[in-house]
Amino acid sequence: MESQPGSTAARPEPEPDQQPGFLTATERTLTTSLGLALIPVAVLLLAALGAFTYGTVIFFDSFRKVIIRPYPVGHQVGVFLLDVDLFLIGATLLISAVGFYELFIRHIPPHGRFRVPAWLEMRDLNDLKRRIIAMIVLVITVSFAELAVDEPKGLQVLEVGAGVTAVIVALAIFLRLTANLDNHD
Repeated sequence: MESQPGSTAARPEPEPDQQPGFLTATERTLTTSLGLALIPVAVLLLAALGAFTYGTVIFFDSFRKVIIRPYPVGHQVGVFLLDVDLFLIGATLLISAVGFYELFIRHIPPHGRFRVPAWLEMRDLNDLKRRIIAMIVLVITVSFAELAVDEPKGLQVLEVGAGVTAVIVALAIFLRLTANLDNHD
């Protein structure tokens, strides 16, 4: 018996769990491959630990030197700015690790037994990008302040300051343009 146009004897769509074998295997492979994001998560966590450890060692060494010889003050301030820089780098690496984990492995809710602060929740790659760029601007700024404190030549500080300003402006423009693109979707 032939089915006539408009009849209900049309072939039903397969249920989602009855997809052709190739599609199911491909989707399973792709979903499983997201676990590869554990590699950068582990590396970023180790790098953050390294930055925090190095910053701590530098702090105690600097503290010891300041106690022994507290003058000249200017150079001592630069050493502590190096600590701030190292800890900011460690925080950037940690934020990146959390972002990769949340985006590729599993969402970590802001409430519950294991949680991240609400400001650290990552909904998409743009959230991660914005946080990393903000941290990069902080690191660049602190690095420049460290140079300004330690560098005796004003012209070199001015040249580096112009470069730092250009990078920060470029990053701000990039964030603004990509935010506008996100809003048009």
